[in-house]
Amino acid sequence: MSNFETLASNTVLGGLIAATLYAATYLSFIRLLRFPRNWIQPSQKEVLTTGLLGITTIAWVSLSSLGPDLNCLLIATSFIVTMAFIIAAPALCFRPANKALEFLARHSEHAGLWLLVPALVVCLIIPGSKLQSMLLTAMTIELLWFFRQHWKQLNKVIYPLTPSDRSVFKIHARGDLKGFCQNHGIKELIISESDFSWRGCSKNTAPCPFNLYVNKLGLNTAPCCREHMRDISHYVSKCLLEIGAIHWLEGGSLLGAVRENGKLLEWEDDIDISVLLDEDITWDSLSDQLVEQGNKDGYFVDTFEEKGLISVSFDTPKPWPFKWERNRLRGEIRVDIAIYRRATNHGAVVLERQSPKGVMPATENGGYGVPLELVLPTAKIIFEGGNIACPHDSGAYLRLLYGNFQEIEYTYINPAAARNRLLATTVK
Repeated sequence: MSNFETLASNTVLGGLIAATLYAATYLSFIRLLRFPRNWIQPSQKEVLTTGLLGITTIAWVSLSSLGPDLNCLLIATSFIVTMAFIIAAPALCFRPANKALEFLARHSEHAGLWLLVPALVVCLIIPGSKLQSMLLTAMTIELLWFFRQHWKQLNKVIYPLTPSDRSVFKIHARGDLKGFCQNHGIKELIISESDFSWRGCSKNTAPCPFNLYVNKLGLNTAPCCREHMRDISHYVSKCLLEIGAIHWLEGGSLLGAVRENGKLLEWEDDIDISVLLDEDITWDSLSDQLVEQGNKDGYFVDTFEEKGLISVSFDTPKPWPFKWERNRLRGEIRVDIAIYRRATNHGAVVLERQSPKGVMPATENGGYGVPLELVLPTAKIIFEGGNIACPHDSGAYLRLLYGNFQEIEYTYINPAAARNRLLATTVK
């Protein structure tokens, strides 16, 4: 008998290897989910790594001293694929998703436990110790996930809703608030006979899934999330000032500051800030300093050099191996930092970024750019109770991005949400 056959037939060691392989596959997979959460195509290297880990796990679990066990192969494959859909649902629902994925995302705290009974039945019927070890490891991970999320919900804080929040809710609910919340899985709304308020998130809880509520349903951003977005926007601006990076308010955040007299748009789902790299502020120095400062101050920082994006999130960084489990959460409160560089476009100097923004013109280099003089030297604008850097000519900058930016336009993921939102605005 070869060493490999001896290893495969060793009950204890084989089970430990199966458990380790599943845990490694799980960690690699939830790290991979950082890409769809940030609307980025996953890298081929990370997809391949995760796929190979999954295949290796299935192959190991299915291997016996007599050769491949087809029953174990079928069960392990079905289980891992099903669990992958359950775990990935919240991240995939950051983009338009079908009803099945939305249903899984809505029940993401405990959906993994739906496989607990089938897993126990398989453990009792199928004698393979490696398959049993893999299933028990998976269920242990899901139980730990469930209890941690359940415990966090105890730290929710009650927030009042603004008149606009209430009006939008009532229009969407069409007189049936309880039914509307039940149909869409809105657990945060507290409804009494004469009033309703919001059980909001804090630094010690999971974020509200307002990405879904805003982009799919057309609701206002939750009051707690608006507060946290204000705090994190000024935190990031302060960090960039200390680093010495030229930066400015961007996109919908700038639009709110200009059109809404220094306030967030009522339906804002993130904060947009841009940074100009130069000889002194490089990608490595900027990302390293932001990650270090975020770890120190309790903000999660993720970097995507190939896309020119840094994401700073409100939630506290977790230690390994829990670091990437944040990608299983339904919501996220964050600042997206887009990277710009000086470039020449048809003889003119522009500030260029890799990804499109609004209808920003494409450049001859394959990026997207704005004339340098629209941005530099940066100015200041009032935003959520404080001053923050903005383009030199914010009006011209916004016209370049959005055309007539004074006209309210709801560019939701879901067209139905835009129509509902317009109806709510008309009634108000």
